[in-house]
Amino acid sequence: MKNIEKHKVCPVEIAGGLDNSIRRFLQNPEKILKPYIRKGMTVLDMGCGPGFFTIEIAKMLDGSGKVIAADLQDGMLDIVRRKIKGTDLEPRIELHKCQSETIGVNEKVNFILAFYMVHEVPDQDKLFQEFKSILNPNGKILIVEPNFHVSKKSFKTMLERVESKGFEIIERPKSFLNRTVVLRMK
Repeated sequence: MKNIEKHKVCPVEIAGGLDNSIRRFLQNPEKILKPYIRKGMTVLDMGCGPGFFTIEIAKMLDGSGKVIAADLQDGMLDIVRRKIKGTDLEPRIELHKCQSETIGVNEKVNFILAFYMVHEVPDQDKLFQEFKSILNPNGKILIVEPNFHVSKKSFKTMLERVESKGFEIIERPKSFLNRTVVLRMK
């Protein structure tokens, strides 16, 4: 999560392209997340961007639990803030600004969604160590990386890295044009 300028992070200026009907058709949040989200959970949407998944997760929690929408960029968090202001989702979504070197979430979570963001993090070892420190013992992590940014070899290397950090692969869901894995702690 180090140095936004040196390491490519999806810019706020293209946030509209991250939340539209075409993406919703190709990457339906409810369909992708339904097997993992339950009422009462605390969910971390890591690299939440404009809230494409955040808002759907909050709806899926059905009035209980909460979503921590975490992002490096104030602009992305501002977009989410505007979307939820005055709605019944606002109390269930906690906006969290990450620092360049750390996520900075101290609360335990049941589920972490890392959609299209792991490849943007220069120090993945540190990221996975931090995930491990905030994930509940029975919690899961869903990592989805785009084929067009992350090669098969890079994804394999990332998986070796997470396994060395004490996680195990429990599922490899199919996802159109993506590399996907579900992890839990060993």
